[in-house]
Amino acid sequence: MNSSDSARSIGCSIALDGPSGAGKSTIAKTIAKEMNFLYLDTGAMYRAFGLFAIRNGVDFSGSWSDKGNDDKLISLLGSFDLDVRYVDGVQRVFVCGEDYTDFIRTNEVSKAASAVAVVSAVRLKMVELQRKIASGNDVVMDGRDIGTYVLPNATVKVFVTASPIARARRRYKELIDKGDVSHTFEQVYNDMIERDKNDSSRSFAPLTRADDATLLDTTDLNLEESIDAVRTIVKNRLGSCNKK
Repeated sequence: MNSSDSARSIGCSIALDGPSGAGKSTIAKTIAKEMNFLYLDTGAMYRAFGLFAIRNGVDFSGSWSDKGNDDKLISLLGSFDLDVRYVDGVQRVFVCGEDYTDFIRTNEVSKAASAVAVVSAVRLKMVELQRKIASGNDVVMDGRDIGTYVLPNATVKVFVTASPIARARRRYKELIDKGDVSHTFEQVYNDMIERDKNDSSRSFAPLTRADDATLLDTTDLNLEESIDAVRTIVKNRLGSCNKK
């Protein structure tokens, strides 16, 4: 499917882009539920492939660019079967029939997701699936390149960001709340800085704000304030979309 196909969406599309830890996924889920739109967590797809690669012996512990291991990831694509299902309104990600959803939010998988997303063959596979889902549904989609590459003609585009320190604090708290005490705050912060660099400097569909995206900085906003800000943006921008 080529890039022009992404414009031919039957319904409305809301694209939320931004760096890790900015809050876009939680915001996207809330907006989708309130509007009865389909929510698609694109980051979960990359996380799932990252975990699949780890389970198949790929080592992401060092500097990926120095390893030159792109060929290993590409070789795994042929056996990688991803299925997105919705159970009680919640997206579940299945890989080769196994539910990966509860295993893809660790710091290790976050790092792997950033590394695999740099490989163009991986992104092309994911984008094909994302566009297919968006082509026949009203969707809220969040990620790194939704408004710039996956759905360049999205009805509404918002770029959600926050300072690195604020995003690291949120991610660290999320890990602690889940009982994961295997990483220090400094490690989480450093990994986030590395991921920001990977996401923004990759040659294929890098993380960047679309020219027509509204910028929302959530550094000094709590979650409800962030959600309310996006509600307002969507309300102001969605008038031209025919609701189902």
